[in-house]
Amino acid sequence: MQQSQSPQWTFITNHGLVLSYISHNPTSTAREIANYIGVTERTTHKIIADLESAGYIERNKIGRRNVYSVDPQLPLRHHTKTDIMVEDLLESLTSEK
Repeated sequence: MQQSQSPQWTFITNHGLVLSYISHNPTSTAREIANYIGVTERTTHKIIADLESAGYIERNKIGRRNVYSVDPQLPLRHHTKTDIMVEDLLESLTSEK
């Protein structure tokens, strides 16, 4: 008998989830992002740093808050998916309610 367990893997990485969340919530804090994604704040800070250093997001300080912007014209990083732009990924992850 199989017990109900949380999944051991998902189709979208935490980097993709953070990027998607930031694109819809550009003034979110790392804590808000971490809570939504289900990772630690420390992990979220690392992912944000990765995305920023690769040019996928830009961080601007307004007062005490960070405001993020996503570059939708960059290609995905995997060598087999460089023909797909970030905007295509984000569009596919956006649910219409």
